Amino acid sequence: MDLSLILYTCTLLFGILGLVLFLTLRVKKTDVKSLMAKAFTSVMFILTGVFLAIGNPSLYSGLIIAGLTCGILGDIWLDMKFMYRNDEKFLTNAGFISFAFGHFFYIAAIIAGAAPSFKAISLLPSLGIAVIAACAVYFGEKIMKLKYGEYKIISTLYGSLLFFTTVFALFVSIFSGIKDNIHLVIFFVGGVFFVISDLILSGTYFGEGKNRPVDIVTNHVTYYIAQFVIASTILFS
Repeated sequence: MDLSLILYTCTLLFGILGLVLFLTLRVKKTDVKSLMAKAFTSVMFILTGVFLAIGNPSLYSGLIIAGLTCGILGDIWLDMKFMYRNDEKFLTNAGFISFAFGHFFYIAAIIAGAAPSFKAISLLPSLGIAVIAACAVYFGEKIMKLKYGEYKIISTLYGSLLFFTTVFALFVSIFSGIKDNIHLVIFFVGGVFFVISDLILSGTYFGEGKNRPVDIVTNHVTYYIAQFVIASTILFS
């Protein structure tokens, strides 16, 4: 087995162990220990991408790693808000913005990684779904039993960006050729887990009675599956 694949496998296993440790701590309370365990797990998904990129260097690989790095920053900001309540607004917005930048890097990676070439027509259906998602977030607040408050606009913008990134990978693979873009199909799968995770997180942040251990566990498990899957797309690019 190639050295980069061995290192990738090791970091993936350490990531799984880190996630188990983090969830064990996090369901009890949010403190420095749980934040450190979460940061460790996030570093592992970045390293999986780094080690795969060593064996398969490309612009796509670099952009994916940049997106993953924004993810760990978003992780840290959002968890810190539980410990620094006076700075909750700043830290929450910082988390949103960090993840948004991550999705911009992912979008750039999708364009750069399309084989044999990127087809601009894939933008149209992706934008259409993003608009629908934005409307669902903005106007569906009562239906979903959520109260966004002052975060309504940023939640709407982020929700549309998240859906755009996810379906964009799928439509690019369809229009550019699925056979040559298996890595983008896999990215789409990771994106679906990202969407599921953020839907659960929306209930935790903006709903009532949805901060149960089961919500915490399912939110983070789906989130880390998403990031590890997205990092693993480098192997197939």
